[in-house]
Amino acid sequence: MRVVRTVEHLREALEYMRGGGHTPIGFVPTMGYLHDGHASLLRRATEMSGTVVMSIFVNPLQFGPNEDFASYPRDEARDLELAEREGADIVFIPSVEEMYPRPIRTGVSVSSLTNVLCGASRPGHFDGVTTVVSKLFNMVQPDYAFFGLKDAQQVAVLRQMVSDLNMNVQIVACPIVREADGLALSSRNVYLSEEERLQALVLSRSLRAAREAVEEGSAKTAEEIRQLLASIISSSPLAVIDYAEILTFPDLEPLADDSILAQADGEIIMALAVKFGKTRLIDNIVFTPKEVAAIV
Repeated sequence: MRVVRTVEHLREALEYMRGGGHTPIGFVPTMGYLHDGHASLLRRATEMSGTVVMSIFVNPLQFGPNEDFASYPRDEARDLELAEREGADIVFIPSVEEMYPRPIRTGVSVSSLTNVLCGASRPGHFDGVTTVVSKLFNMVQPDYAFFGLKDAQQVAVLRQMVSDLNMNVQIVACPIVREADGLALSSRNVYLSEEERLQALVLSRSLRAAREAVEEGSAKTAEEIRQLLASIISSSPLAVIDYAEILTFPDLEPLADDSILAQADGEIIMALAVKFGKTRLIDNIVFTPKEVAAIV
C-alpha cells in the first residue's frame, strides 16, 4: 500500500499501478476516522476493481461556520492500518493547502436535490461535497466510486452530478452498516455520551416501526408515517428532531400528506436527522412500498 500526499505523487502512483495498461480503478473518498462502514466500502471496491484508491480528507468546504471542522475526529495511524487490512492499494491524504492552494473560485452545485433534508438545514454543505468530489474524480479518474447509503441524499446528489456532467464514473451505493443494536456506524458516534448513545437507538427503532406500519397497513399515508416517526423519536428525552421526512428516491420529491404509500411508484426514503446533545446523527431506510405490499 502506498501513501501519497500530493496530486503529483498520486498520479505517479496510479500510473505505476496501471503498468502501462488499464485496470479498473475503484475509489473510496472518506473524511477519515474509519470504521467498519468504510471497511465495507473497501471490500466492495476490491471485488469490483483492479486498483483501489482511498482518500482521507476533512473537507472544510462542507462544514458550516458553527459545525465541527476543527474538532472532527482524526486518527491517521488507525486509518492506515484499516485501509491496508482491507486491501487499499493507494491512500491519498492531502492537506487543505494541497487541495485548495488558492482561494477557490469555481464550484459545483446541484440544484433541487440539495434543497431538502440535510441541504435545507446545512446551507452550502452539498456544494462543498460536490466541489471536492469533482476535484477528487479529476485527480483519481476512477471507474467506480463507492459511497455508503447512510447518507442517501449524498448518493442521490452525486449520481445527479455524474449524470449531468457526463463524468465517466459509476457511483456504487453500498448498504448501511450498523452496530449489533441497530445504531448506524458514523465517525461522529464517538461524540456521544453513554446515555446519548443509548437514546440514539430510537433512530433505527423508529425506521423499523415505520416500515412495519407500511407493511401491515396500520399507517397508510405519508403524513401518518411522518407522525409515527416523530412520535417514536420524541419518546427519547434527549432527541431534538431536525427532520423526520418521507420523500421519493432518488429524486427527493415530497410526498403529499394524503398520498397512499402502498400505491407509490418506485422507491421512497424515510430519512431522519436528530441531535443528541451536540451530536447530529442521520439515518434512513430506502424501499419500494409496492413490493412490500405484494410480499404482505
